Parts: sequence; C-alpha cells; structure tokens
Amino acid sequence: MICWSESTFSDLGLDSVCQDYACGTAENPLTTSQKAKITAVSVGRRTIAVVTEDGEGKFCLQDETSERKNIHSKNLALRGEKIESLSCGADFIVVVSEKGNVFQLNCRKKSSSIPRCLSALNGRHVIQVACGDHHTIALLRDGQLFTWGKNSNGQLGQGEGGPSSQPPMPLFSLSGIPLAMIIAGGDQSFALSVSGAVFAWGKNSAGQLGVGDKEDRYEPTIVKSLHLKRTVFISCGDEHTAILTKGGLVFTFGSGEYGQLGHSSNREELQPRLVAELWGSSVTQIACGRHHTLAYVESLKTIYSFGCGEQGQLGSGQATNQNVPLPVQLSPEFDHGIGTIFAGANQSFCSCETVAYPGKMILTVDDNLINKWISECDSNPRRTLKKEIKETFSSASTLNGSFLNESGDKHYQTSMENSGLDLSLARLAFEKLANNKHLLKEVASVVQRTLIPSLPVHPSGVEDLRVYLILPELLRVLPMKRDLCVLFAEAVCRLQPQCLKILEGLWSKLPESFFKSLVKVVHSASTWFLYQMRTEWCDYRTSVEKTAEVLQKLYEVNCSAGRKIENSNFYINEIKLFFKSLEDVRKRRFTSTRRKIGKFMMEKLALYPSIFDLETKCMVFQLNNIVCFVQNIPDPSLQNDLCVNRRSLLTDTFQELRNYDRDYLCPLKVKFEDEDGIDHGGVLQEFFTVFAKEIHSLEPMMFELFQESGLVWFMPEGHCDHDAYYWLGNLCGMALYNQRVVNFHFPLALFKKILGVRPTLEDLKELSPIEARSLEEVLNEDEDLLELLYLDFTAKGYELVADGREISVTKCNRQRYVEAYVDFVFNQSVQKQFLDFYMGFSHGCPNEIWSLFLPEELMAILSGNVDYVWEELEKNAMYHAYEPTDKNIQNFWIVFFELSEEKKKNFLSYMTGSDRLPIGGLANIKITIVNQNKPNPDDFYPVANTCYRCLYLPNYSSIHVLREKFVHAISFYEEFGEY
Repeated sequence: MICWSESTFSDLGLDSVCQDYACGTAENPLTTSQKAKITAVSVGRRTIAVVTEDGEGKFCLQDETSERKNIHSKNLALRGEKIESLSCGADFIVVVSEKGNVFQLNCRKKSSSIPRCLSALNGRHVIQVACGDHHTIALLRDGQLFTWGKNSNGQLGQGEGGPSSQPPMPLFSLSGIPLAMIIAGGDQSFALSVSGAVFAWGKNSAGQLGVGDKEDRYEPTIVKSLHLKRTVFISCGDEHTAILTKGGLVFTFGSGEYGQLGHSSNREELQPRLVAELWGSSVTQIACGRHHTLAYVESLKTIYSFGCGEQGQLGSGQATNQNVPLPVQLSPEFDHGIGTIFAGANQSFCSCETVAYPGKMILTVDDNLINKWISECDSNPRRTLKKEIKETFSSASTLNGSFLNESGDKHYQTSMENSGLDLSLARLAFEKLANNKHLLKEVASVVQRTLIPSLPVHPSGVEDLRVYLILPELLRVLPMKRDLCVLFAEAVCRLQPQCLKILEGLWSKLPESFFKSLVKVVHSASTWFLYQMRTEWCDYRTSVEKTAEVLQKLYEVNCSAGRKIENSNFYINEIKLFFKSLEDVRKRRFTSTRRKIGKFMMEKLALYPSIFDLETKCMVFQLNNIVCFVQNIPDPSLQNDLCVNRRSLLTDTFQELRNYDRDYLCPLKVKFEDEDGIDHGGVLQEFFTVFAKEIHSLEPMMFELFQESGLVWFMPEGHCDHDAYYWLGNLCGMALYNQRVVNFHFPLALFKKILGVRPTLEDLKELSPIEARSLEEVLNEDEDLLELLYLDFTAKGYELVADGREISVTKCNRQRYVEAYVDFVFNQSVQKQFLDFYMGFSHGCPNEIWSLFLPEELMAILSGNVDYVWEELEKNAMYHAYEPTDKNIQNFWIVFFELSEEKKKNFLSYMTGSDRLPIGGLANIKITIVNQNKPNPDDFYPVANTCYRCLYLPNYSSIHVLREKFVHAISFYEEFGEY
C-alpha cells in the first residue's frame, strides 16, 4: 500500500512522503513498507486507523494544540474478538468485530486504546459502519439502520426538533429498503439500495445532498435525479459527494471551492453532474477526501485526482489545487494495476490488492439459504436455526433485497412500473421450503408476529413495496395462511394513498400467473371466513371486510390493466348461500342472526362489488328493497300510483308525476283507465314497455336518434320541457327499484355516467360508428394528410376548448382533440340534461345498492337483453290440468316453434308485458299453461295473465284450430283483461 498526504505514519506501517507536505511543498507518492498486510484504511478529520489481515488495528491522532502537528499512534485491539472493519470520525473510531459487535473509541482520551462496546447494539450483528465528523451510521445484517451522535443538521435522519445528540436509535424510515451501502461525510449521510436508489439526509449548505437546493434534510430523502442511473458506489467529502454508476460514470455535486467536483470550475453543484472529463473511461472506483476526489480507471491502470492539493493529496508532484481530473504519478510497481483506493481528510491511499468495501451485505432469501436450512434442520441446534430464521424473515428489507431480476440488470431499472423482482425465483424457493413443516412453522411464526406488523404505512420507495409482491407467494405455502392473509390485507389497507397507488401500479405489471395467484390467496381466505360466519356464526366481519377490500383493489387493478384474469376469479359464491333463494328473501324467512349478516353485507360488503356476481347483486338489491320498505314509515299524504289513459299515455304520465308527491319506497302501481287489469306486476311492465315506445314520438323531441346504431342520446338544451329529463330519469329509477324492464335504446355510455365511469371513444363507436371511425382516422392519419383535413378544435359548431377555432389539429394534439370531442358528445353538450336525468333517477330508486352494478350489468337489468334461447321457455314451462305429453301441449309447442322471430317476441310481450328479457334470459322466465276446461273450446282464444305469466289455453280439437286462435291472440292483443 502507498499513501500521499501531509504527514508521516511510520508507526502504522506506512512510510509516507516527507513532512514538508504540511508546509506546502510536494513530492511524488512513495511506496510504503508493510509489516502486515493492511485490509482497510479509514481517515477522519484528526484520526487515521488501519486494520490488518490478522484482525488487529492501529490508529493515530493528530494533536493540533501545538504549532506543529504531532502524531500519537496506538494499537487498536478488542478483548477476545478480531476487528472486521472500522470507520473514523473527527476524533473517534467505531469498530465492528467479526461477530458483528460494535465498539467505539474516544481518541481524545489518551489513557486508553480499548474501544467501549455499545450495549444498545449488543446481539444485533452489525455489518457496516460509517462515520461523519460527529455522527455514525450502522447497518445491521437484517437490513435495519441505526444512527447516533450529534444531530445539529439532521445527519441522524431522526427528524427535526430532536435532541442535539442521541444514543444509537433505529432509523425506521428506511427499515424496508434493502441497503447495499451506507456513507457519511462531514455532517451528511447517504444510503444506497441494492438496486441503486440513493437516499440523503443531513447538512446541505453547499448542495452536497444533490437534491437541488441548500436546505438541510432531517429525514432520508431520495435523490430523484439519480433515479435509474444504476448507482453502485458513493463517497463523501466534507461538503461534496461523488457517485459511481455501474456503467463507469462519475457524478459529483456539492461544494466545488477547491475544484473537487472536477467540472473545470470552482462553483457549487446542487444536483448530480456528470464529470465529463472521465466520460468514456469506465471508472471502477472512487474515493473522496475532505476536499479532494480520486477516481480509478482499471482499464488504463490510472488513478485520477482533482480538488485540493495543498498537502500533496493529489499526488501530482505539485502542492496546488486542480479542478479537472489528472493522473496520479504512481511508482512503476503499480503498472500492473491497483487493488483498492482510499481517501480521507487530506490523505490518499492505494493498495496492490483488492479490499472488500463497503463490507458485508444484508441477509437475503435464496435457494442456497433454504437448502442450507433444510440440510441443517436435524443437525443444527434448534435455537441457532430459529435465530437465523427470525433474523431473515423479521425484516422487510431482507425480503425486498431477495429474488432480484439480475437479467440485464433489470432490478436497477426499478420504478413504479417495474418492481425489479423475478417472482419465479421466489415461487421456487418457497415451494422448496414447503417440503419442511418445521421450517414452515418457524417462518409463519416470525411473519405473523414480527414481519407484517412492522410494515410501515409510508414506505420509502418502490423497493420498500416489494414485500407486498413476495408475501403472497410465501403465504401460498405457509400454515395459518388465512390469518396471515388478514394481516397482509390490513397492512395493504393501512398504506398511505400515494404508496397504495404505487403498489397498484406494480400489481398491474405482474405476469398473469402471479397476479392470479395473489387474487387466489386473498379470495380463499375471504371465502373461508364467510363460510365460518354462515355455518358457525363466528364473528369474522373484520377479516372478511379487510380481505374483501383488497379484492376490490385488485379487481380495479385488473380492469385498468385490460383484464388479466376473468371477473369470476373475484366472485365469492359463499355469499349466495346466505340467501337460500329469492323466495327466502321475498318471504323474509330470516333469523335475527341472518338479518345482522344481511345488514353487514349491504352496509359493508356492498362497498366491494367485485366479490358479487350478477345473480348475487340482484339478490342483495331485492333484499335491500324489502329492508327499505319495512323500515319505511308510510306517509298517508303520499302515494305511488299512476292512473293513465293508454291513448294519452305520455301526457298523463308527466302530469301525474308533476302533480303528486310520491313515496318512492312503496311499490309503483299502474292503472289504465277503462281497463279491468289489476296491477300485480304485469300491468306495470306493460306500462313501461308502451311508455318506452312512445317517448320517441314526443314533441319537442327529447332524444336524437342515431340511425346507424339505432340508439338515442340527449338532445341539446332547449329542445324539450325544462323538467322532462328529470321525470324521465325518475321513471327509469322507479323501473329499476320495481325491477321492471324499460328500454329507451340508450347506449352503454349512459349507464357509465350514472355509475361515475367516463365514456370513451369505444362508447362513441357504439352510439355513432361513423363519427367514431372518423376520429380513429384522425388518430391514425399521416401527418401530411392530417394537415390537409383543416380540422380545428370545434364540433358541431361548438368550441371544444377555449379559442378552439384558432387551434388546428396536429399530430401532437390530435389525441387531445379526440378526447375533447368524445367529452363534448357525452358530457359538455348534455351537461344539464344528464344532471336532471340523474337527479330524477336517484330519487326514483331510493335503494342505493344499485351502485353495486357494473355499467354493463345496470344496462342489462334496466334495458333487458335480447339473447333469446327459445328452447329454455319449453324446458322451464309448468302445467296445470295438463301433462307435457298431452296432444294439445305438444301441438302448442309445434306451433310456437313454427313462429317467426317477431311472432315469438309478440308471444313474450303477450305473456310478460315486454319482449325484452330479464337477467338470466328465458331460463328465468317460467310460464304456466292452464287448461281452461271450457265447453266448446274451439270457440275461445287463449288468454294471458301477464302478472303471473299464466297462459289459459283451451283444449283445442286440432293443431289447425290451435294455430289460428293462438296466432290471432298474440297478434292483436292491446288491452288487459283480468289480472
């Protein structure tokens, strides 16, 4: 090892250059004589210490009380332990033993050279220490960070307002970050993660933290400008910092007073700036002294130095400063290369052999570790193995530093869209762990008691969130997985919103198999707890609610990511079993316990609609209708009946709605004037069917019909009565509440807007295919052709944005133009109309459970569907005073299946009041065919009881008579008879 500096350290085995350096002269660096191989060197403001290969140490303290600096050297030894590493502060030394114990020596006390053990860190196994002038950072093997000493500028990272000096305290804000290196300068601190994230805190008077300003930081702050730079090493001076990337680039920032930044100037840099003179040289090592910097280029076997050279620390043969990197003049024996370079205070060093620095790394989980545990499970003392498992799985940082994607250094590209993990490695490792029940039990215990409860609510970055991707793979194989899953769900729900958003972004990028596995882990736990609630009446409401909340978040991620997996993966079928059937709901056959469960489902689980399939949603909606009605105190002054004339249906309906206040919680009843029908549901359905057909003939028109799609949308303002849209929405809400179909031919966009989902270009494609195709051509058109279209930001004579007529559509803004056009069609041009409609809808349907439905589901429920499978009608038919094998019944079905599609739909309207199908289609429509037992049956037509879906069918003498009577009945029905 050689050194070039201001003083002689022969007592340390370092024969340096002459002491004239202290007086301002300079010589070239000279070779040292070594009595024992030195493995580490550390230099503080007034201290210097070395560690030799035999685990012994030496240190010197410069006494500046006299006119000429005196050097006092002493041996540095631990009682019964060897020295692993050390770091020097201004006048103290912190030592780490091979066993991971930490000792501190106050060099100002000349009477002792035996460091004092720090009891606060006993048994914590420290692997790295770094000292500033008056503070220390320690990294533990389990990834935890401790700081102590003076905190005048926030260099301990414990927050502002604490005591000026502190004993060793854990730094919780970085507890989950897998750290590779810790560094301390004068009064600043840095931490480097295994994936290259840089955190800085402490004094920032010259911009030495690289965060873009000169404000001190009292808590660790990520250096954003170094994101994705693949930082692998950091070195600090008194007020400057140097960064080395994996690609061999060097960035410096902070004070440039002596030229120590190497930018050919002496100015400060508040953000990391590339040292251009070293660009292309692929630097492999860097080291900072107090006011100077060293950089080693292995391919050139050359050390470059820049900064303060007044004490000869630049090795240039001149006692002058330099602000650009220049080669150090080494002796010939280093022509074969350098091992390691060091710097500190006003000294510089290099060794012939490589020294491990910064030191040992934190624990991580991998295949080798699990193989070791399995092989030692029987032979290793149980206490020792238990301790290793606890140390490994008690800290999020150890898991966060595991299973990294090393392919192409992808983990260095960690971002909100890339976790940096290879989860296939985690799956393989944990599946191997699953083969040993003893290990699984120990791991599960640590995860439950320590790991998950310690997860922070405000993680420090993406690397801190990796544990939320790894844990589900571990939970797959652990015992007590359901309880652990609840703890995991609670930890997810505790995350701050901005952190949760990042996690959701990481979830969205998971490969399908791992995303599906994550959903399955949470889903299975939620299902089990619901089963226990149903069968054992155990109170697992909190467990169910937390797992359901996470399932909802995963569902939303799944939707935003283009649906990685089917929605059915989120449905919890166990919920259906709380309601044995719709008949149970209608008859209200619920015990008090089941009522409580039903209330829990409607008030709590209804917030998470992803876990309900459509059938279950409809059941819950029906149950809540009953609850709303039962809990309602009727107001005698209110009604919910409509009396209308079929020939003036529209006028009568709007007049009735405007003239009478209504109790919307009561079922709606309709009476047609001059007709005998009593409304048990069928008359109401007929009313909605007729009203929906006639509304489009209303003058002035309420809707614009799009011929190419057959769908309608709101007309612009001023085209109808001021309150017409409110009452129309009111009727739609009543139809939903009363579970009747009303088809106004609205597009899906309307139901999206009702549920707060923004319509897109796809919705315009459904409503107006021609317009949508034109907009797609704008998006795909060549730039030259786009300019020839002479488009501006207007639509149908309206400006889409402020001064839209003055803004031409170009390649750069065409996406914005299309979005503004779609927004205009569905939102801006019909803002008042839709708001009125929505307000009426909300009042008409007081059962707010409708928010459970997806837009597609709400559309299917309210508008019905046309997926006719006519065979289902015969399959589900029931008979009274008939048998399926009777000749008249066989003839009926022969005639029915001979009908055209339109005639079949006529029959459906004849039987149910609408040709639109409810949820479940024809499989959910059961008709009953009744033998009227009339004399002379050939003289009578079939009669339909729409409310109960009964067809009174005379027992005709032949199929010809049946065909004539049946077709006439379904072709010319208009009015109700008896209901």
